[in-house]
Amino acid sequence: MGKKIKDPGLGNASAPYAERMMNPNGSFNILHLNKARRFSEAYNFLVSISWGYFFFLTFLVGLIINALFAIIYIAIGIEEITASTGNFIHDFFNAFFFSAQTFTTLGYGAMAPKGIASGIISSFEAFLGLVIFAFITGLLYGRFSKPKAAIRFSKQIVLRDFKHTKSIMFRIVNNRKSVMIYPKVTVTLSLTREDDKGNYKNDFYNLTLERKSINYLPTTWTIVHEIDEKSPLSEFTKEELKAQNGEFLIMISYYDESFNQEIHQMHSYTLEELYLDYKFVRAYYYNESGKMILDHKLFDCVEKLKS
Repeated sequence: MGKKIKDPGLGNASAPYAERMMNPNGSFNILHLNKARRFSEAYNFLVSISWGYFFFLTFLVGLIINALFAIIYIAIGIEEITASTGNFIHDFFNAFFFSAQTFTTLGYGAMAPKGIASGIISSFEAFLGLVIFAFITGLLYGRFSKPKAAIRFSKQIVLRDFKHTKSIMFRIVNNRKSVMIYPKVTVTLSLTREDDKGNYKNDFYNLTLERKSINYLPTTWTIVHEIDEKSPLSEFTKEELKAQNGEFLIMISYYDESFNQEIHQMHSYTLEELYLDYKFVRAYYYNESGKMILDHKLFDCVEKLKS
C-alpha cells in the first residue's frame, strides 16, 4: 500500500454523494457562497472568461449604455439633436444612433447637439466612451498576453497489463507548434473511503511515475504509473479499481518559449473513466520522404488489447 500524504489543499472530509474535485478543464469544482464581490476582481474575471462570452458582454454593455443615453435624449427633447418624427420608435432609434456615434466619437454630422442640455450630455457620453474603450483595449491586451498553456490531454485514461504488472496511462500533446521545454508532471490520487463511524474521508497519495519529466515535447508523451507493491492501487483488481471513488489530479508545468516563462495546466480523471485493457494508437509516423508526421486525429484513438 502506498504512503499517504498530507492534504494538498482540497480537504480530507468527503461525502458519499461528493462529485469530482476538479473538472476536466483543470478548474476546481467548488461553489462559492456568501463571498463578497469586489470591483477589483472584474479585471481577472474579464480576462479569464471565454472569447465568445467576452464579446457578448462587451456588445451587451454597449447596447445598454447607448439605449440609456437614447432615453435621456428623448427625455430632454429629441429636438435637441434632430427634428422629431412624431413617432416614439423612430425618435428612439434616431436618439440611439446619435448616442452610438457620440459614444464612439465617430459623428457623421447628420445629427448634432443643438442645445446646452444635449451638449452637456453628449460631452459626458463621449468622455465615457473614451474611458470604456481604453478599458476594453487594456482587457484585449491582457487576454492576448496572458500566459496560457495549450496542453491537450487524452480523452481516455487506460488500465492495461504492462511489463510485469498493471499500469495506468494517459497521454498529452502540445496544441501549439512552440516547443515545451522541460515539461514536468505530478499526479496526486484522491481515494474516498468510509471509516468505522460512517464518515467519508479523502486519502491522498503522490503516484510514482515511470518518468516525471522529459527535456522537450515535440510529439506525444504517455505518462505511466505502474501498479506495483508500493502503489496505493495494488490491493485492487482491475474491476475493483474502476468501482472505487477516486480521482487523479494532474498538474503539468513547463517553460514556454512563446511567453518566456513557466506555465502550468491541470487536469483530472476519475477511476470510473478507466478504459480496461486498451492501448493508445501511435499518433505519429514517418512519410515517404522521412518527415515525421504528428496526426492529431489519432491522438485520442485507443484499441482493445488482444486476449
